[in-house]
Amino acid sequence: MAGTAGHLTRVRDRSPRATRENRGNTLASAQETVLALFYGRFRSQTLYAGVKLGVFEVLGRAAKPAGHVARELDLDPARTYRLLRALSSLGVLREHDSHTFSITEAGELLRSDHPQSMRGAVLLREGPEHTAIWKHLPAILRDGKENGFVREYGTTAFEYAAQEASYREAFDAAMSSQSAMQTAWTIEALQCCDMSSIQHMCDVGGGQGYFLCHLLLRYPHLLGTVLERTSVISQANVLWAGRLGLSDRCAYVAGDMFVDVPAADAYALKLILHDWDDEACVQILRNLHRRAVRGGRLFIIEHVIPNTGTPDFAAMYDMHMMCWGTGRERTVQEYHALLEASGWRFVATWFPMNSVIGIVEGALAN
Repeated sequence: MAGTAGHLTRVRDRSPRATRENRGNTLASAQETVLALFYGRFRSQTLYAGVKLGVFEVLGRAAKPAGHVARELDLDPARTYRLLRALSSLGVLREHDSHTFSITEAGELLRSDHPQSMRGAVLLREGPEHTAIWKHLPAILRDGKENGFVREYGTTAFEYAAQEASYREAFDAAMSSQSAMQTAWTIEALQCCDMSSIQHMCDVGGGQGYFLCHLLLRYPHLLGTVLERTSVISQANVLWAGRLGLSDRCAYVAGDMFVDVPAADAYALKLILHDWDDEACVQILRNLHRRAVRGGRLFIIEHVIPNTGTPDFAAMYDMHMMCWGTGRERTVQEYHALLEASGWRFVATWFPMNSVIGIVEGALAN
């Protein structure tokens, strides 16, 4: 019995000292969690400063002195070193001896010449407009009236973009910045989905056609149409169909998804529905339903919120959407309800390995 009691004592020490140590460890862990959250804006704004000032354009894999970076960017030398040191602590730079620095693989994603650059996304998300709208989140939660953009600027984000060229350019650059990653994740997720019966895919709100054109490259039997605003597709030299030699397979149509869409046997909505409330989403989906040919299919590509309650990118992005406009991120069940309300039926969901993007597939209900 003594041996058994001794064994139990070693496994779970009930002494006052052990209890205090356990409480201390729990408190320290809790404090570490809160501090990591509390300093989140410090990290993102430091990153924004580095991107905005061009630090990642100057540095490469070969180490350079902080003074060299300061001279090239016309910055204060002492404070430039402090910025580079902070960026190193974030893992996007690497500090070497004698105040020299080089870029890491993560930092290369912040260069404008990287094929999957995230530079534009950082400049928008941490820029002045998107920083300003977040301060309205407590008020939004109190009164239930969303749209921090209207509270801050007196107009919606889309209307503001039409009025302010600097924001419109930042917004367009951010969408292009994120499109490469999102497209790669979407194509990965669709690997197990049978696309052979689709002949004509319409990308609704498809921008300059990056996603659709890369989907056409992956599926040579497909023809495509991009539906977009005239202002987005008016310059032929920036459209991806011409840049990728797909002009004979991809057409651009100016229009409004709230009014009408081209006929097709499949539709893609990539990060479109999360901009709008349920009523607007149903209107869009009904327009697609009305124009879909027999056997029509639908692919809603969004940050789908899981039902697990675990920390998730989509749940955090939902907070941004609450501040930015009247839209939201949704669960699979909520997309299922939108499909049913607009005449579609739910078919399946598809995810890439990282699950950052989800694809909700629908089909004509009749």
